[in-house]
Amino acid sequence: MNLEEKINIDIKTAMLAKEAAKLEALRAIKAEILKLKTSGEEFNEDSQIKALQRMVKQRKESAEIFFSQDRGDLAHSEIAQANIIEMYLPKQLSHEELTQELKEVIAETGASSQADFGKVMGAATKRLSGKADGKMISQIAKELLN
Repeated sequence: MNLEEKINIDIKTAMLAKEAAKLEALRAIKAEILKLKTSGEEFNEDSQIKALQRMVKQRKESAEIFFSQDRGDLAHSEIAQANIIEMYLPKQLSHEELTQELKEVIAETGASSQADFGKVMGAATKRLSGKADGKMISQIAKELLN
């Protein structure tokens, strides 16, 4: 079952259970999938994962802004939606797993200093796409290259 079919089934379930917050997040996912399909860009699992990651990132950033403006009610709504969207993403690597993967990438690329950071990031983002946040990959790669 692909992501779109799973979302449609979950929308029906959320409607029957009257879960408003979940329904809102699922409809946002469905809208993003439809936008991807009609945009003319490549429509595959990777593009769907990237779109979902982008949605989660946007919601977390919005929540931070809302918290800074003392709008906790809106921030909690954004966080709840981000958590629901994350359920449809592949399992993210733990800090230890990510560190191990990056050590392997560094060994494969032959990187030895901070000057090789770009080379490491290029290989790491291809290898770890959808499995880890780019910010976390960058942070750990910098630590390992120092």
